[in-house]
Order: sequence, then C-alpha cells, then structure tokens
Amino acid sequence: MNIKKGDTVVVISGKDKYQIDNKGNKTLKSGKVLKANPKDNTVVVEGINKVKKHVKPSQMNQSGSIVEVEAPIAACKVAILDPKKNVPTRVSIQLDEKGNKVRVTKKSGTILK
Repeated sequence: MNIKKGDTVVVISGKDKYQIDNKGNKTLKSGKVLKANPKDNTVVVEGINKVKKHVKPSQMNQSGSIVEVEAPIAACKVAILDPKKNVPTRVSIQLDEKGNKVRVTKKSGTILK
C-alpha cells in the first residue's frame, strides 16, 4: 500500500466521490489521510465516509449523543493527489541519489515525503 498518513488523496469511486458546489458543478472530494491500516488495506480520510455513532451517557457525558465520525474506506477507492498538477495519480518507488527508497508520482515525477 503506497498511501501513508498525512498524504492528500482523492476519492475515485464510491458514494463519496463527488461534491456539488453552489453552481451545480461536480468536483472530486479530497482530504488528508488521518490513519492508514495496511493489514486491512484501508485508510481513514478527513471528511470522507462519515457515519453516525451513538454515544451512551457516562460520568463525563451526562446526556448521550449522536456523533459523526470518519469510517475507514478501502485504499483502492482513493488515489494520491499530485502536488504539481493537482490531479489523481499513481505512485512508484524509486531509489534516490543516496540509495534510499522514495515515493515518486507517475504524472509529474514529484518526490513525496
């Protein structure tokens, strides 16, 4: 899995693919990866795949409530956003001058952190 925590990603399929602005134009939803889980091949993205969670009353929270939280989404449904061209792209792993592995975008060749 080439997606890491802190990457900016775009949803490329599923119910959260598009957002509609005031003029009625569709744009792809994007967000920052909050958590990556390589074992399950899922990622949690900020503002994507929100679900409602019911919280029971407790000592700290006297009244119960309903909270919206981000649920995991499959990593195959998101693509990394190219920082230069601002389009979804794939990532390859290459060696830099010192022999370290780095992630490089396929569209523009930008090295990701």
